[in-house]
Amino acid sequence: MKNLLVTGYRAHELSIYDGKHKGIPYIKKAIASKLIPIIEEGLEWVITPGQYGVDLWACEAVIELKSDYPHLKLSILAAYSNPEERWKEERKTYYQEVLKGVDYYGATSKQPYVDVRQLRNRDDVLFAKTDGILLVYDEDAGEASPRFYRERALKKHHDEGYRYICIGSEEIQSIADEEQLNDSAEWTDGLETFE
Repeated sequence: MKNLLVTGYRAHELSIYDGKHKGIPYIKKAIASKLIPIIEEGLEWVITPGQYGVDLWACEAVIELKSDYPHLKLSILAAYSNPEERWKEERKTYYQEVLKGVDYYGATSKQPYVDVRQLRNRDDVLFAKTDGILLVYDEDAGEASPRFYRERALKKHHDEGYRYICIGSEEIQSIADEEQLNDSAEWTDGLETFE
């Protein structure tokens, strides 16, 4: 696999309203842990729609992985021009920082948002240009925007062998639990020096 689409929930769908939420690092670690073996198999490009949420956290994870995998490239393919123009200033600044680590940025429409067809056109290009998808989505959590990616990816998997990789909430929770366990072990190890 050379090109991988990475996407998932928008931040508000996870009730995350700022960049300091304690769950974001665990989501990024889950994404990185799935990406590393694929990178080692020859992955060249990670491509994302660049929406606020999993897409941008995936970008951050890829940017961090580039230090160990300098051949890895990152692309954001937006549906329309200036998708961040209506965002709050804090999010705009964050988006501009993420863009500094992107190797290719483009939009399938040069116009600002007009209608849902722009999103469909972008998704057509994303699926045409990638060999698989890494989707952050919990099927048991109820309906949310990633389900459209899931449905399309599973159909493409069935018809063409498109690779489908999913990260659910249990996997992210497992990473959080392990990290908290490690943190408490380090803290109690430190106590031993005072005995």
